[in-house]
Amino acid sequence: MVPFGGWHMPVQYATGITREHIATRTNAGLFDVSHMGRIRCKGAGAAEYLASVLTNDPRTLVPGQAHYTLLANEQGGAIDDAYLYRLGVEDFLLVVNASNREKDWESLRADGVPAGVVLDDESERLAMVALQGPRAGEILASLIGSGALPEARRNRVRSAMFGSSEIIVARTGYTGESVCFELFVPRPAAIALWQRLLDAGAQPVGLGARDSLRLEAGLPLYGHELGLDADGNDIPIFANALARFGVRPVGQGAYIGSAALEKQRAEYASIVNGSCITPPHQRLLRRLVKPIAAFVSRRPLRAGYQLFLGGEPVGYVTSGTSVPVAREGARLDDHADMRPIGLALVRSDILYSPSARVSFAVHDAHGEVMAAALVERNLPPARK
Repeated sequence: MVPFGGWHMPVQYATGITREHIATRTNAGLFDVSHMGRIRCKGAGAAEYLASVLTNDPRTLVPGQAHYTLLANEQGGAIDDAYLYRLGVEDFLLVVNASNREKDWESLRADGVPAGVVLDDESERLAMVALQGPRAGEILASLIGSGALPEARRNRVRSAMFGSSEIIVARTGYTGESVCFELFVPRPAAIALWQRLLDAGAQPVGLGARDSLRLEAGLPLYGHELGLDADGNDIPIFANALARFGVRPVGQGAYIGSAALEKQRAEYASIVNGSCITPPHQRLLRRLVKPIAAFVSRRPLRAGYQLFLGGEPVGYVTSGTSVPVAREGARLDDHADMRPIGLALVRSDILYSPSARVSFAVHDAHGEVMAAALVERNLPPARK
């Protein structure tokens, strides 16, 4: 157990990080994510208000849908990233990172909340658990009934009953699993729900495997790929490919940071298609977040390791770990090797050149060298 965002959180349970990772990929992992912040926004005008302070447009959601979004500053950096659930016509639930809960609350209220709109921090009253993996639907259905599950499409939400308690069930998650649920449950019923899910076959998973699972899926984490870089400057939101899903299309209205983000979007597109003529040191997106994987060495990649290409520094690792991968012809839970993977901020002017696709030299904290290559995406391993 360790301090984390004002909470005591498990790094791992008795089975250990590797087995928890494998259990999520092959069965169902159960995560206590009650440390996340949960802010309710209700009342006439709630959708319009949230549209002015979030990067994605809540007005495009219908009740029973959710999407990824961010709180941006005027410079186009991330105050936080979040998930927004539309529970009713003017009833929204915003889930934010634990360490940013107070900062996000103040940011949402900075320019005043319109009359008729009510913000309420429900973090202490509403627990949150995640059930992720191929058996997650079967296990959850055994508790609440298959008819109570949301439509089998990502980002769908519905309410259900667990005993006498109304819970919110969403097909969302932070593991890359296609079968994924996040459950919002009144605090008095949380322990009973947790125990029933364990009894039905889910395995508890701590922070260690939560991190390795999200890295395997190539998902950013605030404080690493979002927020401030190693020099204390804003990491532009469009340095992350996920910005394409978290920032609304052009023409859906102004919001905090919209002018800066439109400039980032245009530059990102020109970098990807090879038409960017802005000198590297003058770019808004001087570095982009990219998945990398080490080879030869089995030592984990770690945040802070430096990347070199042809002896020239070109970036650094923002998050790193090692993940289990099945050997040829074996099941993942029978025989697994460890594969070092991570995310890195890499100079945008070399990302789409042939040489950058070969390999980098990665220098660890002691100057020792290991080799790594860019990968298109850190996909979950095949379940053989």
